[in-house]
Amino acid sequence: MRGRVLIVAGSDSGGGAGIQADIKTVTVLGGYAATAITALTAQNTTGVFDILDVPAAFVRLQMRLVLTDIGADCIKIGMLHRPDIVEAVATVLEEDAPGIPIVLDPVMVAKGGAALLAADAALAVRDRLLPLATIVTPNLPEAAVLAGQPAEPAALAATLLAMGPRAVLVKGGHGEGDVITDVLLEAEQPPRTFTSPRLPSRSTHGTGCTLASAIAVSLAQGLTVADAVARARDYVIAAIQRAPGYGRGHGPLDHGHPLRRA
Repeated sequence: MRGRVLIVAGSDSGGGAGIQADIKTVTVLGGYAATAITALTAQNTTGVFDILDVPAAFVRLQMRLVLTDIGADCIKIGMLHRPDIVEAVATVLEEDAPGIPIVLDPVMVAKGGAALLAADAALAVRDRLLPLATIVTPNLPEAAVLAGQPAEPAALAATLLAMGPRAVLVKGGHGEGDVITDVLLEAEQPPRTFTSPRLPSRSTHGTGCTLASAIAVSLAQGLTVADAVARARDYVIAAIQRAPGYGRGHGPLDHGHPLRRA
């Protein structure tokens, strides 16, 4: 399988999340990854220590050069950080990417607690990017911010769906209990839930980025939204189970695990 995915996201110097996790995921799952980098982060498994933003005009240029030459079968959006970058990305999507599926992962806070999206940028993501998305993949805290208040996952999904995306996946990893439940809601479809045991692991850095990229490459390869979500969840669960245990904090996943299966 192929499938061209343009990834619009920040760089993680530790390699566990962001652009690095996205490229690994898309490549291992058989797709082709191109990138538009929105920010550089200085981080490792213990936290994010600094962020260097990329100018919005340069983000826009990266996207347009890829789209007008290589093209894309899906666009995955991750860390954007500032309102002007959100606006630049939205403008390119509207002008240069009509009809291309869009996976929006509204990255707001790093695993170690550092803010990756300014407060005013969250409003821009809600107003400018949600209506353009094929699927948006917030965790519970992110969904509550976008919806304007906390609620049950199904209610959050319904509130966000009314804002314009064609599908919403509210991830339940930040919830309580030994079972994680993710809620998928598509337009004109009943809610669908995906459940899995909570894994006793500290190697969970980059799970959101990885899941969204796995969904993106699956959509690029022609899968339905529901099948893409199911495939992505299976990939992430196995990547956590096979994590190498690197670092002193929240360690990276094993993105290459399908390459080492017997």
